[in-house]
Amino acid sequence: MNYMKKFKSIAVITFVAIFFTTLSYSQATEEKPESDEAALAKATQNPLAAMYSLPFQNNTTFGVGEYDRVQNVLNIQPVIPVGLGEKINLINRIIIPVITQPSGEENSSTGVGDISYTAWFSPTKASKIIWGVGPVFQIPTGSEADEFGSREFGIGPSIVALTTLDQWVVGIVTNNVWTFGDAAENKFLFQYFVNYNLPKAVYLVSAPIMTANWNAASGEKWIVPLGAGIGKVFKIGKQPINVNAQGYYNAVKPDGWGSWQMRIQVQLLFPKKKK
Repeated sequence: MNYMKKFKSIAVITFVAIFFTTLSYSQATEEKPESDEAALAKATQNPLAAMYSLPFQNNTTFGVGEYDRVQNVLNIQPVIPVGLGEKINLINRIIIPVITQPSGEENSSTGVGDISYTAWFSPTKASKIIWGVGPVFQIPTGSEADEFGSREFGIGPSIVALTTLDQWVVGIVTNNVWTFGDAAENKFLFQYFVNYNLPKAVYLVSAPIMTANWNAASGEKWIVPLGAGIGKVFKIGKQPINVNAQGYYNAVKPDGWGSWQMRIQVQLLFPKKKK
């Protein structure tokens, strides 16, 4: 397909640009104090940061199905931190997927998928390893069509852990959800994230989302993407915004799933005001 060749060319150009951006920034010799935007960039890379935010994460998968169509999922995922006393924070993360699913050669339909809600309990005291544990729920809000979700209630455990070392922020997020109903889903998610922070609140990121459907046939369970991207935190007026773009190749995938993914995220940030 011509569009696949074009996308691969764009991906190569993107990664070459990222490489030379890294080289150019690495040649900077002057050390400057960390700006507010740079501090915010690191905070956005921490899923347990006690900061309100509203990310809009758009995931496009190319080459889906028999006719090599495009599937699009826009995740609206507000993060709401709540202090539980002086020692524990409750980090609430909600993911509302808006799915555009191809059908046949030309048709497609758009609907809301099942909502995911995660509640991480995390110590407020700083340490080398920042961690959080808690339940994850699947809420049956999917539109009345099978392609938008099972519309079954689900629950499972979730864990997040990360560490920060100089310009690096590295960590993992994982969960497993079991649903109750005819589909009886058993779904696993594992995401590692590696961020390298450059001057001027620019950062490089690799954060592939690996998933497994344990109920699928052998050889059809896993989706394993590999790739990376680049992002920046800046302000429009007084409003801080985090923007990044990433590209991934699905090295392991079930039949009929696309080989390439593109992720674009725009995140509105609401840090606490300094006293």
